[in-house]
Amino acid sequence: MTTDVRLRHGRTSLGLSFFAQGAAFALLVTRIPAIQDRYGISDGLLPVFLAAVPVLAGVSSVATEQLVKRVRPSVVLRWVQPVVLLALLGVAAGSELWQAAVALGVFGLSVGALDASMNMLGVSLQRAYGRSIMLGFHAAYSLGGIAGASLAWAGAHWHLSLLTSYWPVAVVLLPLCLVASRWYADAQRPAGPAAVAEAAAGGSVVFRMLLPLCLVMAFAYIGDSTVSNWSAKYLQDVLGSSEQLSTLPYNVYMVTTLLGRAVGDFGVRRFGAAAVVRLGSVLAAFGFAVVAAAPGPWVGMLGFTLLGFGLCVIVPQTFAAAGRMFPAASDAAIARLNIFNYVGFLVGSPLVGAIGDAWNYRGAMLVPMVLVLATLLYARSFGAGDARYGGGHEWPRTVDVGRRSNEV
Repeated sequence: MTTDVRLRHGRTSLGLSFFAQGAAFALLVTRIPAIQDRYGISDGLLPVFLAAVPVLAGVSSVATEQLVKRVRPSVVLRWVQPVVLLALLGVAAGSELWQAAVALGVFGLSVGALDASMNMLGVSLQRAYGRSIMLGFHAAYSLGGIAGASLAWAGAHWHLSLLTSYWPVAVVLLPLCLVASRWYADAQRPAGPAAVAEAAAGGSVVFRMLLPLCLVMAFAYIGDSTVSNWSAKYLQDVLGSSEQLSTLPYNVYMVTTLLGRAVGDFGVRRFGAAAVVRLGSVLAAFGFAVVAAAPGPWVGMLGFTLLGFGLCVIVPQTFAAAGRMFPAASDAAIARLNIFNYVGFLVGSPLVGAIGDAWNYRGAMLVPMVLVLATLLYARSFGAGDARYGGGHEWPRTVDVGRRSNEV
């Protein structure tokens, strides 16, 4: 019973962390035009600022892989989450260009460690639960994104300052996350000679096996960054929407990712991770096609709706697949995989922008469409069709219940 309570508390507290991160990130990306105006960032310089955040986050994710060899992922998460929220406030509070650069730099460094440690804890908790729960954590992230995007919409609607839009998130969530961090649960790693040998093997063998999942992660985040960084501009400049309406696509996208992730774990348990990822890839590609062909803003909104339902399952299941692939070295696998989160963001935003400037933005939407479809080539990396209960390495439910009783 004690073990079950610890895991439930750990699951709830980690869900709050995912929620807080979703809110912080949504507030940042949906107010990029306002940040640009506040600091007088030119259109030519803006991509440099946007690229710096994922570059620094990738560096931080690499460092986190080494850091968790010395301290638990829960300790890393406990201390970097407040830094992310304070950095967000810093973005809103400055007035000089160098202040924006410093605040965004701190945000990037801290968010890399945050993303890596959150997903490390999520994968280890899924292993302890013995069933698919990763989509639930990412559903909490989507819910936070909805809250953040809604605050951004209110800020644009009532012409509020960035600081007025940002401070409620930091003031409310920072103390809540610090208190909840007391219940983070670092699940035990698999033991035994085989596990020790696998952890020691690591290195290039791990990366070669992990590479298909790394590509899937990059493709998914190219799609996600297209929505995050270009949906508002696309709706306003290409489809002729108002500034207020242009803040809605990201919110709609987060709503549909929430709905998809809320039921996604049941789909994984019923049909298997590979089947769910295949369906998501096809649906996301169709969403990009609708966005590219949309005659007006409301059809474009439909495309972003389909994108949310399609992309929502890919990233959580990619992290979960890495945990199944390397159960004795999941922290290292997730830290390396997480780098390709930022590779996707780093490539996706300037790629779409460059194609949009050189050709047109409708044509630019076809690039992430093709890349998301390429996920179908790597779907078998997510496991066999019968790997539905947690991952292929977990035990049946009856054995799981007996194991927990013995631990107590």
